[in-house]
Amino acid sequence: MIGPDTTLDSCEVGEDAVVKRSDATLAVIGAKAQVGPFSFLRPGTVLGARGKIGAYVETKNATIGDGSKVPHLSYVGDATIGEESNIGAGSIFANYDGVTKASSVVGSHVRAGSHTVFVAPVRIGDGAYTGAGTVVRKDIPAGALGITVAPQRNMAGWVEAHRPGTASATAAEAAQASEPAGTEPVTGGSGAQ
Repeated sequence: MIGPDTTLDSCEVGEDAVVKRSDATLAVIGAKAQVGPFSFLRPGTVLGARGKIGAYVETKNATIGDGSKVPHLSYVGDATIGEESNIGAGSIFANYDGVTKASSVVGSHVRAGSHTVFVAPVRIGDGAYTGAGTVVRKDIPAGALGITVAPQRNMAGWVEAHRPGTASATAAEAAQASEPAGTEPVTGGSGAQ
């Protein structure tokens, strides 16, 4: 089914595929695949059977295997994704270093956590996972969990010191002035400093 507000230019669309409110040029959409809404498939995109390119996803020169999903808010450029993999929300394939473009390969049955950044060129082995917010700069072997570990650091007084006179600094000063003496300031999350 091709829905309204859809532009397909020189595309191949498989049987029972659904494309809603999206734009595609020189792309292949497999049988029973789902695209949209508001997806942008640039030239060289190949979406396998039963695959999904969801809301606000942009692809370019990307092969997304059968049953694999890039459900929302992501960019997949110059990449190959195997079968039955899932790329979490907000993930980016960083394929351009300012001079050259490079490609990345993601295996089958991979689970990428939300906001994973794949800094090309990298290879992710079959069955591997990434933690949310991971910046992948090295290959991840099959079955491994790739994570970027950096403890959160709260720098007390930074806003007042570096952005004096802003609404944020005024709000921070007011909040600190209203805290009873001897209490820990609210830091969000686990409160780690």
